[in-house]
Amino acid sequence: MSRILITGSSDGLGLQAARLLIAAGHDVVLHARNAARAADTAAAAPGAGGVLVADLSSIEQTTALAADANASGPFDAVIHNAAVGYREPRRIETVDGLAHVFAVNVLAPYLLTALVTPPRRLVYLSSGMATGGDPALDDLQWTRRRWDGSQAYTDSKLFDAVLAFAMARRWPGVLSNAVEPGWVPTKMGGPGAPDDLVQAPVTQAWLAASADPEARVSGRYFYHLRRKATHPAARDETVQEGLLAACAELTGVKLGSGPTVAERPA
Repeated sequence: MSRILITGSSDGLGLQAARLLIAAGHDVVLHARNAARAADTAAAAPGAGGVLVADLSSIEQTTALAADANASGPFDAVIHNAAVGYREPRRIETVDGLAHVFAVNVLAPYLLTALVTPPRRLVYLSSGMATGGDPALDDLQWTRRRWDGSQAYTDSKLFDAVLAFAMARRWPGVLSNAVEPGWVPTKMGGPGAPDDLVQAPVTQAWLAASADPEARVSGRYFYHLRRKATHPAARDETVQEGLLAACAELTGVKLGSGPTVAERPA
């Protein structure tokens, strides 16, 4: 049995992945944005090991979430699922003065990675849209460019893959991978999305807990249980280090050194 934290698991793919893992006998801790959603989340996933609460658009609340996660005991895996979509018609600013899409989709997983006791496995949710992402780091907060919600989301999903590959390189003792779940008819994807909703949560659950040697790899990008190529910038060490440095500057939190001996198949 593995102990797994899934962010953004009050609905959508996070909740579906949680149900798969709970059904397989794992101890799954969920996350919701506020107390009201936490109550609904607990009811929607019977058998969960608890629900942690934090608004990931807030650095303070995300930091508190990491503390709560550590207080509840170590995790074998963390699935960084939480995200906001591509339909924000204007640049929404968080309490920290940051672009909302970047704060939730990129900065929160960085901060949780830096502050939560390193698990054996990390899974970051990317998107097929990441191939259209702009890896430039000079205007991450969209203060100079004209706002484009779709591009901001696309960039953020590229940066999630960048985070996954950066951690695979930085922390060789942790299996860190990125997942493209497909364009599926969730609340974010919309009712017309053409991909397979049944398959969408399977790969992240598999990477988080499976004993399959194919799931016990690191620095890979997956789509429906198969390895897939993504934007080449995701593997660019200059981009990786630049993004990590930008996130460290924004949060005041630097990545520590992780485990040095990777989990291997028995």
